[in-house]
Amino acid sequence: MSWALTFIGIIILIVVHELGHFAVAKAVGMRVERFSLFFPPKLVGVRFGETEYMIGAIPLGGYVKIAGMAPLERVPGRASGADADAPARHAASASGPRGIVDEDDPRGYFSQPVWKRMAVIAAGPAMNVLMAFLILWGVYAFSAYKPATAHQARVAAVLPGSAAAGVLRRGDEIIAVDGHPVRLHGSSASFVSEIASHRCAGAPVEGCPAATPVRLTIERGGRSLTVSLRPRYNAKEGRMLVGFDFLAARRSESASEAMASSASEMWHVTTVTVSKIGEIFTSEKARAQLHGIVGVSAVTSEAFSYSVSAAFFILALLSLSLAIINLFPFLPLDGGHLFWALAEKVRGKAIPYWVMERASMVGVLLVVLLAAIGLSNDIHSLANGSLSIHR
Repeated sequence: MSWALTFIGIIILIVVHELGHFAVAKAVGMRVERFSLFFPPKLVGVRFGETEYMIGAIPLGGYVKIAGMAPLERVPGRASGADADAPARHAASASGPRGIVDEDDPRGYFSQPVWKRMAVIAAGPAMNVLMAFLILWGVYAFSAYKPATAHQARVAAVLPGSAAAGVLRRGDEIIAVDGHPVRLHGSSASFVSEIASHRCAGAPVEGCPAATPVRLTIERGGRSLTVSLRPRYNAKEGRMLVGFDFLAARRSESASEAMASSASEMWHVTTVTVSKIGEIFTSEKARAQLHGIVGVSAVTSEAFSYSVSAAFFILALLSLSLAIINLFPFLPLDGGHLFWALAEKVRGKAIPYWVMERASMVGVLLVVLLAAIGLSNDIHSLANGSLSIHR
């Protein structure tokens, strides 16, 4: 069931992205020939007016086909006389007469002003950004998913037979340990070392109790309590343990608080994503953390089995990541189309197709490289069972 929900969630992200391109292209008067979920070959399709709505057989994305946008349909900067750019003439002649449409078609993509083209291209990533914001806002406002503070940890489980058994309860919030406020650092916490500082009276052996008790300040049912218990030595871990698992204490937020938290989280994810993309070329550790659609699907599926809030949180981050990566200035990404449209605006005339074609090789190689690294990491992680979310 979780895999089915994951598949549906990813499809929605794709449809929302392409719907942005589609809606703005229609709004500014461009002729949209096809709206496709997934890539060809075509499985089913239906035509309404001038647009065909299609489902393809390869579930790796989707696309909107706008008249005059494909290179073989229209060559930017192609002149009609003998002074045409030679590479452009070659591209036009190689495509044959059926591959060229009237470049003066008033509804073709390259017949539109630069601002219209940029609006159409930017609409896809913009929809993903908007969707990420709305999902995060809903998660923070309607579920207890937002960390309450960096100074609170909630007891997730108490281990039977441990020092904490019968003393701590699931849901207790740990406020302080031995009088020191709790500090959370990702999946770790300051009190781990504070508990470990208590020692057995003699040589540490499995199960020996600490000579001095640890004092925990907890919040339970709105009341503050202080409890004392003696940690026990765990030979496997090599340190003293109380015997409970913890998570960051979480709470829901008001509508306005959720908006601020969503914006803050999105900014954090954006800066981290951009920096990690750069580190992929210099850091083996960063390359090992890159995953493809298989890995993303596996993590999202696990999140659905863990909690609905966690799943929607992952989908929001995925939507934002799709927008960020799509905005990198390389064709065939949306950012590449935006870059060349802006270059045309600055130059004052169309950029010859052969220039964009050669420059786009960088983008194609980058996409292939990232996909290959991601797929390799997916296979390795699935093989050793290390593909999971942090709880």
